[in-house]
Amino acid sequence: MGPGAMNHEPAERRDGRTPGVETIAVAYLAAADGDAGIALRRAITDALADLGEAERRTRQRDRLISRGYVRAGPIGEG
Repeated sequence: MGPGAMNHEPAERRDGRTPGVETIAVAYLAAADGDAGIALRRAITDALADLGEAERRTRQRDRLISRGYVRAGPIGEG
């Protein structure tokens, strides 16, 4: 791998539970009627939306953990 190259997952996932990169790319390309630019933009848009949702869930979980800690206090005290 050359400088600046990114290490990506295999083209097809080995665990069989989720589609691999090639499967996803083909699906986006087909949905965009073969227009690679549109397919790429849609894939990026979806990825950013998923990332935003994951960040929202993480913040929500962190708030719940923090509230639980404040209510219960440190373990072993009291």
